[in-house]
Amino acid sequence: MQNSVDAKDTNTTIKIATFNLCNYLAPPDAFYDFENIYSQQQWDKKQAWIKTYLTEQQPDVIGFQEVFSAESLKALTQNAGYPYFGVVDSPNIEGDYIYDSPVVAIASRFPITDLQAVTEEPHLNTPLRLSNKFEFSRKPLRATIQLPQIGLCDCYVVHFKSKRSISDDSFSRQNTPDVSAYQKAVEVLRSEMLGQWASTQQRSAEAAHLINAIWSRKTESGYPVMLMGDFNDELETSVLHHLLSDSARQIKDDLSRSISQRYRLQHSWQLFQSSLCHRENIDVEQNGSVDNIADLPPPVTTKRPAPYTFYYGAKGMVLDYILLSGEFDPGFSESMAEVYDYHLYDRHLINSSYDIDSHSTDHAIVMITLRIRQ
Repeated sequence: MQNSVDAKDTNTTIKIATFNLCNYLAPPDAFYDFENIYSQQQWDKKQAWIKTYLTEQQPDVIGFQEVFSAESLKALTQNAGYPYFGVVDSPNIEGDYIYDSPVVAIASRFPITDLQAVTEEPHLNTPLRLSNKFEFSRKPLRATIQLPQIGLCDCYVVHFKSKRSISDDSFSRQNTPDVSAYQKAVEVLRSEMLGQWASTQQRSAEAAHLINAIWSRKTESGYPVMLMGDFNDELETSVLHHLLSDSARQIKDDLSRSISQRYRLQHSWQLFQSSLCHRENIDVEQNGSVDNIADLPPPVTTKRPAPYTFYYGAKGMVLDYILLSGEFDPGFSESMAEVYDYHLYDRHLINSSYDIDSHSTDHAIVMITLRIRQ
């Protein structure tokens, strides 16, 4: 799915992608269950599908999720022209060969000058009403990358807690063997509901700790920020919308306004829509279709919904995002680049071919093209 025209000058563009690989684990190891093992043919097919995407779309920086076999991914991306690779965690191994808790990774054509895991700040747990035992379900990473003409940029890759119910024996109140089938059914449903609530709270807490880490780091470094990954929820929900850092009620002076513009994160889809509207208005001006520049329509402020990146049955939703700091917003006086293109690779979801896509991924791949402002 292509949503705009291509940038004309590839020397002034940078492509950023987020890619959920869906159980990327080399055989003979198994993911989650001993039956989940790729045959060598299936694994080769998955590897080829990933490499085909990289060859066709040519992203410059890719954030990956659901990585079990980091060394295999490193070899694949290096062979595809990405000399820089980073991972900050390792999956959990149950038994001899059953893996769970996959990790995130990043590959880049440009130098990674620093690589760190994003860690929790325990002193925040009490004011955030969290347990002192809180930790990320999957460690996010921060890679500081030397981008052409932009300079050092902090790129974060995240995979927030899924909506899958958290299992906890303490949810159950019925432990006696003589309860009725009706009571058992009630307890199962009640435990499932509480487990989903626990997942939501975990995802919310992860977002809070992450945005705190991003702002703290930006205060120290001053670098532009990119946040990419599988959020496992829609950005507009009350759980995640604070990632957009829109604290307009606290903006009371020029200093606060400048800080907000620089620090706040924005969805790249909305930045793309703004950029596209701006270009359309410029085209109208250059083509002489209006008599006076004052007659040009203002930029469109209505928000077109972002295209779906995941399907649960027939229901589509947006789970995969790339968020950007003010340096990529042309509305900010000190911006360095604009979102010139937003590309969704989803043909394997909406028009799949078993021969090609049977071992691809269950997510669409989001890629943006940044154009450096001259």
